[in-house]
Amino acid sequence: MTKLFATTALLTALALPAWAVQPAEGETLAENQTYTYWLLDAIKSLDPAKNTDVEGSDALRSLFEGLMIQDAQGEMIPGMAESHEVSEDGLTYTFNLREANWSNGDPVTADDFVYAWQRVVTPETASEYAWYLELMNIQNATQIIAGEMTPDQLGVTALDDRTLQVRLTTPTPYFIKTLSHTTTYPVPRAVVEELGDAWVQPDNIVGNGAYTLASHNLGVEIVFQKNPEYWDAENVIMETVRGVTVNDNNVALTRYQAGELDRVQIPAGQFPRLSEQFPDAAVSVPNGCSYAYVFNLSEKGPEVLKDVRVREAMALSLNREVIVDQVLQGGQEPAYTWTHWAIDGFSAPEGGMKDMPMEARMARAQELLAEAGYGPDNPVKVQLQYNTDDSHRLLAIAAQQFWRPLGIEVELNNVEWAVHTDRLQNQDFEIARYAWCADYDEASTFLDWFRTTGYNSGKWSNEEYDKLLVDARTAEDTAPLYRRAEEILAAEHPAVFVYHYADVDMINPAIKGLPRENLLNTWYAKDLYRVAE
Repeated sequence: MTKLFATTALLTALALPAWAVQPAEGETLAENQTYTYWLLDAIKSLDPAKNTDVEGSDALRSLFEGLMIQDAQGEMIPGMAESHEVSEDGLTYTFNLREANWSNGDPVTADDFVYAWQRVVTPETASEYAWYLELMNIQNATQIIAGEMTPDQLGVTALDDRTLQVRLTTPTPYFIKTLSHTTTYPVPRAVVEELGDAWVQPDNIVGNGAYTLASHNLGVEIVFQKNPEYWDAENVIMETVRGVTVNDNNVALTRYQAGELDRVQIPAGQFPRLSEQFPDAAVSVPNGCSYAYVFNLSEKGPEVLKDVRVREAMALSLNREVIVDQVLQGGQEPAYTWTHWAIDGFSAPEGGMKDMPMEARMARAQELLAEAGYGPDNPVKVQLQYNTDDSHRLLAIAAQQFWRPLGIEVELNNVEWAVHTDRLQNQDFEIARYAWCADYDEASTFLDWFRTTGYNSGKWSNEEYDKLLVDARTAEDTAPLYRRAEEILAAEHPAVFVYHYADVDMINPAIKGLPRENLLNTWYAKDLYRVAE
């Protein structure tokens, strides 16, 4: 085996970790070490095996810690794994775990990782992220999810309390990048087996992260307190972290300005004004998420959307440049691919509609609709569903206006987040607003979404596309395979890609440690501190 250290910071792991966030020279810590941030929606689950939301992941990174974590630039650094080794054939990884405790004082062991990963792929768990272990290429994950093998046959073994071995089906260059995702976090076997689903209740939950759960009033607020049992507790400065749910983004901004919140997303169209007024607080940086309108192509979807000419016409006629320049105005980029433009190593296909003038796009869209038998005299009638948020509402209205001149009549349907996600999962929609945020910094994290057996809420399917993703798992050069996959998406239009995210926030200048160079916007409360104002 080849010895691999995830970072040179391991050399100092027995002293002060080199990656521990510390106040800069001249900074004075505030007496009040509390951070309060905005949540748009309620956190649906605090179970690492069942969470699917970005907001839930932010919370789980406080309560738990996986094998690897990310630094401020998004590079992988040690979490629970002090070091690791990989076999010459790239199929076996052996992780050496640091000495650490659960928040109840019990030791964290390699078996807790084995149990957690087996639990994810166990069909009875009904994890919506079970496919993630398939994407990691963990041995036998696919067969276990399909019910063809038992969970104890998953390619993960505890060699002893502090040694974890993982076996892959094929060498996977991005494997280490997957290990900071919340789906791979350990869970305390004894607690989960004793309490069942109730183990995530505030009085029961046990984690190995830098914080414990003090309270969780669903849809109102969630509060975390510093965990004295955390292995690096002496270098954690922030004592209390609060997430406050405010469904109206403009109301949240008002609460930020009143000093009630330390971080809030800037509503669509307001970044230019706020950045001029508050240059030290208004921030816009690329964020690895893509926004789309997904077509329901399942048996439950409307027949009109089964015609690719209709889907292409809708993709052509959506004016992305107006959306990012006049509606959002926060540094976002128009999207002509599903993969975010800034993903490591990604190279987008050349040409396509992005090189067409808007006038030419509209003319082509009219031709396609006419060929399909539609137009102002025989309109396409569809419903566009989006979850509650003013930005989603404004974008849906803009899309409605772009499509109306072509004879596409769009009914807008606003529902709460929990209803929205349930309908997506059950294909109870016609067109739905959706966004995907990268789980790791590699194009497969986006492209796998549209795989036939991927997350793929619209149930589009393409055999060549699926094969490309399989081939990419072992290819030395994945770039041409990913380009071809994007070309298929551009030809088939299973969704209208709208824009690539930027993180557009108001951040209290007294809060330090939030990353500005991490494309995945992965932040850890343990890295934060408040300076005296």
